[in-house]
Amino acid sequence: MPLLQVLLVLIAVGVVLWLINRFIPMAGSIKTILNAVVVIVVVLWLLSVFGVIGSLSSIRVGK
Repeated sequence: MPLLQVLLVLIAVGVVLWLINRFIPMAGSIKTILNAVVVIVVVLWLLSVFGVIGSLSSIRVGK
């Protein structure tokens, strides 16, 4: 994946998260959980893109 495409995805995710945090009223604890989940998912995606971890399709949750 080209570096420019990775950068554009990160910018898009950041803008969407900012819009959600700014314009959708919700409790502070829910915002914190949402932000943490988004950051964890983005970090896992970046690690997968740069080959630090294997493909995310091989990760299984549950049975």
